[in-house]
Amino acid sequence: MNSWPLVRLDSLYDIARGGSPRPIKDFITEKADGINWVKISDATASGKYIFETNQKIIPEGIKHSRYVKKGDFILSNSMSFGRPYIMATSGCIHDGWLVLSPKDEQVNQDFLYYILGSPFVFQQFDSLAAGSTVRNLNIDLVSGVKIPLLPLEEQKRIVAILDQAFADIDQARATAETNLKNARELFDSYLDKVFSQRDDGWVISKIGEVAKVSYGYTEKAVHEKVGPHFLRITDIQDGYVDWTKVPYCTISETDYKKYKLMTGDIVFARTGATTGKSYLLDNPPESVAASYLIRLRLTCKDILPEYISLFFQTTSYWDNVKTGMTGSAQGGFNASKLSDLILAYPRNIERQIEICNELASLESHIQMLKAIYTKKLSLLNDLKKSILQTAFAGELTKSKGIAA
Repeated sequence: MNSWPLVRLDSLYDIARGGSPRPIKDFITEKADGINWVKISDATASGKYIFETNQKIIPEGIKHSRYVKKGDFILSNSMSFGRPYIMATSGCIHDGWLVLSPKDEQVNQDFLYYILGSPFVFQQFDSLAAGSTVRNLNIDLVSGVKIPLLPLEEQKRIVAILDQAFADIDQARATAETNLKNARELFDSYLDKVFSQRDDGWVISKIGEVAKVSYGYTEKAVHEKVGPHFLRITDIQDGYVDWTKVPYCTISETDYKKYKLMTGDIVFARTGATTGKSYLLDNPPESVAASYLIRLRLTCKDILPEYISLFFQTTSYWDNVKTGMTGSAQGGFNASKLSDLILAYPRNIERQIEICNELASLESHIQMLKAIYTKKLSLLNDLKKSILQTAFAGELTKSKGIAA
């Protein structure tokens, strides 16, 4: 039984670290003679290859950085055990990258790509980095990694098998992602259809005519239990609030009566990246909303809080949020703009209940599909790792096993 010879990476590749001209803002350019400036975001967007970059630096920046050529491999050393990328263009890399430049043509480019992304190499990274305070890549660690050195024809044969297997997996992944997207779009389409109705028995009104819209309480959050919970934007995560982690605030009895949160209230983020996100309160503990939240409290008994909460998921609502943010220095959406939004609702409470139940049932189905497809995507990722493990255990070749 023949085993594969193992060789150190630094015997096959020159390994070097990138460099960053500083301050980088002085080197960024939009001129035609600019040099590609490779960032993590460029690699994430392109997958296996890096074809282009979002930014360029002036030619003067080359001597303060590391220039990489087409065909070079780069690895991120700013994240634990960075995955490899193949340069399909040239450019400069900052000190968050390592570059592997081939000394000769003993290793097929795609073979190296697969082996560097395999559990076989990860286990070596993991072992070599054991005990390190900061577990990331560096030149010494990568240099010491050993890879199997096979005849080029055998490398190409393995690559062909892996290419086909991964193409099939990627197709399955694309199908799962499309199905998940279609399921979500089905819910959004039905939701938009409901709130665009203008049938007999439906009322058209401004939000401010059926609800009181006001800002939260201005105070500093504290972690000692000195008063009610102080609900902030950051406490609302994925439509859920973990009240055990929400801080407190001091407040007078008069102000507490004014700002107190109650079942049926809806709060909105009015600034920042989460602007427009809403949360319907259900049996909250003693609490008030922070000033960067808007509180909506229905004053009309003809509307269910659950019904109006669904309105704040519609496409028309989000279009208005985006329009309302235009021109705002902080990207805000204020109480006045929220009050002016137009709402359509059936006068019949029973019909509102029916709509809420229908959408809740559909949402439950969507969540079930999401769980199924998320699990499938996870399994596909595991399958890729398993195939790579099999490949570099010698089971895809005429030879068997890797020399220890």
